[in-house]
Amino acid sequence: MLFEKRLTVPDTYPLTLNALLAGCNQKTSRDPVMSATEAEVQAALDQLKRLSLVIESSGGRVMRYAENVKRVLEVPSESVALLVTLILRGPQTAGELRIHCERLQKFSDISAVEGFLGELAVWPPGALVVELPRQPGARRTAGRTCFRGRRRRSRWPRTRRPHPASWRRVWRSRRAEGRGRTARDELFALRKTVSRLCAELGVEPPQR
Repeated sequence: MLFEKRLTVPDTYPLTLNALLAGCNQKTSRDPVMSATEAEVQAALDQLKRLSLVIESSGGRVMRYAENVKRVLEVPSESVALLVTLILRGPQTAGELRIHCERLQKFSDISAVEGFLGELAVWPPGALVVELPRQPGARRTAGRTCFRGRRRRSRWPRTRRPHPASWRRVWRSRRAEGRGRTARDELFALRKTVSRLCAELGVEPPQR
């Protein structure tokens, strides 16, 4: 919610507790529709502050709150938008994420969404999204967040985090490794077929 409001109503950001409560419970442009109490919102803020994902500041007579996800996780805004949408709406396909993220972040195409999901899947301290098995009849798999409540900031080794720009290289490297294994398997099968045919024909197999 804080991430969304930072983009949609920057003039009133950071938000007071009352403004955040009203935003959580608004009935328009909200899916799913929530009915949170002030105590629930305050408890969530307190938990997020302990993780440094929300920062508190004094503004006038009341406290105001701002999100700090991008800085703590050291991920780009596109990744934050995907995480926020996954946490709010649950498992979705890349195509659904592209549509549902439109207010937060516009993606040029589905492959762009998949690229950022790939980076989140190999986030060095631990995957922030995982790919679910394809359901019967579904044409695409759906991503699911595995961030919520599973890792505390104190367990994230800052000194060992690669720069976010390197994550895409890691993802591409893993995909290249997968293609390499497939090519080796196909080559091995081809060699077996050639050897069998040569044996049937009574000729020497070609030298490797």
